[in-house]
Amino acid sequence: MNALAPNLLAFGRMLRRAGLPVGTAESLAAVEALAHVPLSDRAAFHAALRATMIHRHDHFEVFDAAFNLFWRDPDAPSRAPGPDDPPPDRLPPAARRVSEALPGSSPSAPPSAAPERREDAALTVSDAERLNRLDFEAMTAEELSDAKRAIRRLTLPLAERPTRRFRPDPSGPRVDLRATIRASMRLGGEIATISRRRRVTRPPPLVLLCDVSGSMARYAQILLHFLHAVANHRDRVHSFVFGTRLTNITRALRNRDPEVAFQAVSHILPDWSGGTRIGDSLDRFNRLWARRVLGQGAVVLLITDGLDRGGAEGLSEAAERLSHSCRRLIWLNPLLRYAGFQPRAAGIRALLPHVDEHRQVHNLDSLRALVATLSAPGPTNGRTA
Repeated sequence: MNALAPNLLAFGRMLRRAGLPVGTAESLAAVEALAHVPLSDRAAFHAALRATMIHRHDHFEVFDAAFNLFWRDPDAPSRAPGPDDPPPDRLPPAARRVSEALPGSSPSAPPSAAPERREDAALTVSDAERLNRLDFEAMTAEELSDAKRAIRRLTLPLAERPTRRFRPDPSGPRVDLRATIRASMRLGGEIATISRRRRVTRPPPLVLLCDVSGSMARYAQILLHFLHAVANHRDRVHSFVFGTRLTNITRALRNRDPEVAFQAVSHILPDWSGGTRIGDSLDRFNRLWARRVLGQGAVVLLITDGLDRGGAEGLSEAAERLSHSCRRLIWLNPLLRYAGFQPRAAGIRALLPHVDEHRQVHNLDSLRALVATLSAPGPTNGRTA
């Protein structure tokens, strides 16, 4: 065990470089867990490390790739890739993140003079533009980290809607007769001033319904950061995720720390990266949650690819009821990134007639376009695909 501890620390550093939240507590828990399993049993060794060092389902794939690389060759984090190793762009996404976490995977830039620093600044701008257009699924670990930081800076202002309440306002458009009479009673019934009031306006509630099934898992990983940023920037935000069933994660996302919030989500989410029953999930939302969260002109963001394992049974009816319960239903679909996209799947055809907007969501530019769209008044009558 004494010889194993340094390797565990090196393994933890490798996981952190790959973008996983592994700290000292996880390393200590791994050391304690390994004291209870036979080290010769590779499967038990792997299960003990994954159970103590990983807290989220979507990190399993990266962990497995790192485990296979490191514990086959513990010196991997300290050596550069060899000539026989495949190039990073031909590796699967998880293996590519692990490969890029190796210290020798990218050569260090030599010291440069002042003119070269100006050239680096130009390259930085082009890198930022590339990051904005890059598909979330094709991002490396470093690019995902940069994208998550950019998403945390996004704000989602919604056009304010009038409410039934009024507030006192000396320059308001309406006369407040009750306040005027009440003020006159203090002057013996003489009206000295006319009190006025103005209707209170506030942004409508925002409801987020995100698909976390197997076909959406890679996009859901980063879109959950978008849900977290929105939930912590404004009030009256209700967040739900669904695969084979609907789960309310509103309270879990209220934590300001993203990792703590996502850890709480992983504890209450039973069907991450599983099957999809969009119709059943929307029907359950309509029956249990619609009356609670869809009041006062709520806006609903439905994030899914529309691929329903149940053959879209009941999906059209559930989507129609949802569209009638909210002021605006916007469908965010990562499949729209393909130029030749055609609504051939039964779930897509069932959803399209009942949404106000059908938008792509696969990179930072698409998220910024969504923010700009929601900042302006949108259509509330008719449906556009």
